[in-house]
Amino acid sequence: MAETDAEFPRNALPGAVHLGDLIACPHCDALYTAHVPASGEQAVCARCHTVLIAPIRKAGLKIIALTVAMLILIVSAVFFPFLNIEVSGFTNQASILDTALSFRSGLMALLAVATAAMVVLIPALRLLLVLYVLTPIVRDRVPYRYAKSAFGLSQRLKPWAMAEIFAIGCAVALVKVAALASIGFGPAFWMFTAFVFIVLVSDNFYCTWSVWKSLEHQQD
Repeated sequence: MAETDAEFPRNALPGAVHLGDLIACPHCDALYTAHVPASGEQAVCARCHTVLIAPIRKAGLKIIALTVAMLILIVSAVFFPFLNIEVSGFTNQASILDTALSFRSGLMALLAVATAAMVVLIPALRLLLVLYVLTPIVRDRVPYRYAKSAFGLSQRLKPWAMAEIFAIGCAVALVKVAALASIGFGPAFWMFTAFVFIVLVSDNFYCTWSVWKSLEHQQD
């Protein structure tokens, strides 16, 4: 995939560049004049090499399809066993909700709420917000009411959606537990595995700048 450096308006006079034509790097705060690269190319920050703009043809349809798949997986995973553990002839199985509810006593109840929120509720809410924002854009229709606010909220919630981090953390923990007990993977474990894989694929199609521009143009 070709890469092009975004242009930095060093010689621009105050007021000579429209604010809507500027883009700031989310990592190093470098300011650039946005120039949309060709489909399949990327505009990257010249300072820290963060990808700023990466348009992909028909990316919206692909993101919607992947988002629906992720939503189905994460909601379904709540109702199926995550792990089966056998020690000395005793067998037990636990779901994601069982894991969260195990902290329900006293002040630990706050940990139960936080676990359930970060692993299931917040990721599911982000997926619903993405569908709410992208569905009318892909259909070339006027965005739904409060689409900008919904997309902004989805971006702010991103650091708190930790479903994939939970799955990776469980995989690391199982390496240590495997020596002490026989472990079987339930359907929810494989759903989370598929979820993590789809998240990685979806991120390759996602261009935040393109979504913001689509919302601005279609609401004008």
